[in-house]
Amino acid sequence: MKTYMAHAETVERKWYVVDAAGVPLGRLASRVASVLRGKNKPTFTPNVDTGDFVIVINTDKAVLTGKKLENKFYRYHTGYIGGLKEISYKKMMEEKSDLAVYEAVKGMLPKNSLGRVMLKKLKVYKGADHNHAAQKPEVLKLD
Repeated sequence: MKTYMAHAETVERKWYVVDAAGVPLGRLASRVASVLRGKNKPTFTPNVDTGDFVIVINTDKAVLTGKKLENKFYRYHTGYIGGLKEISYKKMMEEKSDLAVYEAVKGMLPKNSLGRVMLKKLKVYKGADHNHAAQKPEVLKLD
């Protein structure tokens, strides 16, 4: 039995647009990460970037369920001694909702050079406007 192995040169990439309005952040991020990896294609190969481009719009209208807005924090380190910073997701979703979606998707991709290449195919916007109309993106339905 033969096994199909995709090559990076032969991969055909599509553009998808996802509307995040009213969608829970985690469900949105997991679906987008799956498309970025290429797991929705029959030609998926784990060691090759076979994924598509994804544009996420209306991130300011994404929701967090339960008490996550008050209890969940985004933590990062500045690199200096004692430089651990944290921002509540309530404040983050008001001011930097695009960063919240970006970090959620980043956490669901592989932590290696292949994952960093996949992350470059993600475009995130707060509002409904994006500048990728020339690529003719298809609407991606979140199941």
